[in-house]
Amino acid sequence: MLSGVNVQQVQIFLMIVRAGSLTAAAQRLQMTPAAVSLSLRQLEQQLGLPLLLRTTRRQELTAAGERLLAQAQPALGALQQAFDEVQALGGTPSGHVTITVPRFVYRWLLQPVYAEFCQRYPQILLEIRVNDGTQDLLSEGIDVGIRFGDLLDDDVIARPLTEPLLDALFATPDYLAQHGMPTTPQELSRHRQVQYRFQTSRQLAPLLLQWEGIVQAQDLPAALIVDDTDALLDAVRQGLGIGHLLALAVDDELRRGELVPVMVPAWRQVAPLYLYYLKDTQKACRVRVLVDFLLEKARLLAG
Repeated sequence: MLSGVNVQQVQIFLMIVRAGSLTAAAQRLQMTPAAVSLSLRQLEQQLGLPLLLRTTRRQELTAAGERLLAQAQPALGALQQAFDEVQALGGTPSGHVTITVPRFVYRWLLQPVYAEFCQRYPQILLEIRVNDGTQDLLSEGIDVGIRFGDLLDDDVIARPLTEPLLDALFATPDYLAQHGMPTTPQELSRHRQVQYRFQTSRQLAPLLLQWEGIVQAQDLPAALIVDDTDALLDAVRQGLGIGHLLALAVDDELRRGELVPVMVPAWRQVAPLYLYYLKDTQKACRVRVLVDFLLEKARLLAG
C-alpha cells in the first residue's frame, strides 16, 4: 500500500537524482525549489528513511534512495507505457515527448519543422533539448535522441537519418584572401584553426584528413577553443582561422558564399546520423509519430 506516497512525489525524487540537485530539478519541472524540497521531505517522512544526503556542494543517495531509484524507475516507465497504450485507443496522439539533439542537428532538421509538428499534433507537448554532449535516455527521462551511429549503445533502436557524412574544412573569403588557400597538408599546417572541445569527454576534436588514400591526423595551432558549434562558426566568420565541422552543419553558409570550402579532396567520410530510442519506447504513440515525422522530413532534406 502506498499510504501517503504518491506518484508525483516519486517522479520528483527521480528528477532530483537525474538533475543532480534540488535547484536543477526545480528548473526542469518548472516548480520552485521550495516545492521540490517539500515533496522530497514528505516522501522521506512517509518512508521513514532519508533518501538523499545533501551538502552545499553535492548530494548522494542513501541505501534507501538507491533501492527506491532501482525499483521506481522501471515501475514508472511501465506505468507511463500503460497510459500511452490506453491513450492510443482514442486515436489521437497525446502526452509529453522529449528529444535531445546536437546544436547543428537542431539548426539543420528541427528548427525548420518543429512548429509544423506542434500544429499537426496539438495534444503532444514537445520538449527539445539542444545539447552537444552525450545524454543517457533512461536516466535523463528522454524519449528520442539523434547522434552519430558509431556512438550508439546496443540497447537502443536506431533508425538512419542520413547517409555517411563528410567532415568539412572551411574559412571566410577574406581570411583566405589574406592567408592563402591551402592545397596540401603541409600548406594547411601553416594556418590556424578554431578548435572544438567535446562537452562530455572534454577532449579536443581531432582534425583528420583523407589524403592520398590514408587517414592522417593534422595538427594546427589553435586560434580559439570552443565547446559550441555556433560559437565555432561565429569565430570562423570573424576571420580567426579555419573551421572544422560536418559539411551538413555549414551547407547553408557554403551555398551562400559566406564560407568557402577548404581542401575538399581531403574531406573524410564519417558515420551517418541516427534517430534512436529505447526498445520499449516505440510502443508509445506520441513517440512513434515524432519518429515518423522526423524520418519523413530527413528524407525530404536528403532529396
